[in-house]
Amino acid sequence: MKYRDRLGNTIEGTTNQDKLLDKLYSNYVGRLGLKILSAPVVSNLGGAFLDTWMSTFLIGPFIKKNNIRMSDYEKRRYRSYNDFFTRKIKAGKRVIDKNPAHLIAPSDGKVTAYPITLDSKFKIKNSYYSVASMLRNKKLAKDFVGGYAVIIRLSVDNYHRYCYVDDAVKGRNYNIPGKLYTVNPVILDHVNIYKENSRSYCVLDTKNFGKVVQMEVGALMVGKITNYHHVAMVKRGEEKGKFEFGGSTVVLLLQRDQAVIAEDILRNTNEGYETLVKMGECIGEALY
Repeated sequence: MKYRDRLGNTIEGTTNQDKLLDKLYSNYVGRLGLKILSAPVVSNLGGAFLDTWMSTFLIGPFIKKNNIRMSDYEKRRYRSYNDFFTRKIKAGKRVIDKNPAHLIAPSDGKVTAYPITLDSKFKIKNSYYSVASMLRNKKLAKDFVGGYAVIIRLSVDNYHRYCYVDDAVKGRNYNIPGKLYTVNPVILDHVNIYKENSRSYCVLDTKNFGKVVQMEVGALMVGKITNYHHVAMVKRGEEKGKFEFGGSTVVLLLQRDQAVIAEDILRNTNEGYETLVKMGECIGEALY
């Protein structure tokens, strides 16, 4: 995989997660095994196990293998692997940009951004996605033609909580069940991710960026996407929810002439690179 940080430094390499998925999806037996694992009954059983104290033996090896800096997180004893996976970060470790004109990253991860064309399709890692099929709402999808789709991909070593991108009136949650394939560019030639993955989204009537869709996409072995609020008034940087075990993705849909995406993110996307971001940092600006 190819990444760039916000300073323009290039990082080329493959994570353990990417290597494993590439190996599994490159042969029939591996794909069959992942299909079995992604079946709802199996995924639910796996998620249930990760909620038990017996799963805590997985924590130490995971920290070591993924070089997770635990000094960044609240010090406490974990009751289960999922309790560890959804750990909270220490105050001050994720600074929320308070400039009202700045669009912030809702989560840690690797970001790409694409214009939403007139036919409501955009390309991500050699696969094409329809906004209408993502939302299962053709009428809502039309509101975002000419805007941007911002894709933030989390890997297992990322912080798996996410926040609201602006002060807003939050609409209802729309939950779409799906087959839980893992969210990872390695497999995009095999699976149309957004048609297969479970996802949850809401429409935010924001103070500074017009109407914004914020969507969370589940992945393999994610028992649930936990969102805290129903219809509500929400604040920029306020925690919106969390993912349980697995790599996951957050998607933002922005309307036309409401925001411009940061130049480095657009340039990196066009050149085939994802950009490393942290929750709360600026990834774009409002167009007033």
